[in-house]
Amino acid sequence: MIPRTDKAFTLIETLVAISFLTIAIIAPMSVATQSLAAAYYARDQVTAFHLAQEAIETVRHVRDGNILLNAQGVQTDLHNRIPIDSLFVLDTRNDAMIQCTGGICPPLKTDGLFYAYGPVGTTDINSTPSGWVETRFTREVLVTYVDAPDEIRVSATVRWKTSRYQERSFTLTENLYRWVDDGT
Repeated sequence: MIPRTDKAFTLIETLVAISFLTIAIIAPMSVATQSLAAAYYARDQVTAFHLAQEAIETVRHVRDGNILLNAQGVQTDLHNRIPIDSLFVLDTRNDAMIQCTGGICPPLKTDGLFYAYGPVGTTDINSTPSGWVETRFTREVLVTYVDAPDEIRVSATVRWKTSRYQERSFTLTENLYRWVDDGT
């Protein structure tokens, strides 16, 4: 009879130990990867919300600027400079509202701090200002009459591609009213 020693591992015991070790390492790594993907998606969603809100606030700013012109005695339609029933992009640096050609709007550019389109003072939304880079975000704005001419609906849609190349979008809509008489 061969004496048995309890000090040695068999091949099966070793394989079972390696399997448990592998599972113990892979499971937390998988959870960490999913958590990181969720954090990136949340970051992009917050950015999209702010870009959409910025677009609506810019349209409101242009409308309120027209109200101030009326208050100063310059007869101006409250919706002056706001494209109605046409998809457009806007540059918040100078309140430029430029219609998209062929229904396709270009992506926003950034300098690391601000999001914008072409160089300030130009309507060329496809050129990139010096020191700016193209982002994965595209912002489209559509203004339609709800109750012409007293109420408009502003819809800002921000689209972006995720790391898995899925297109995501976020749309924010708000109604703006003609709350002062501008003579129209």
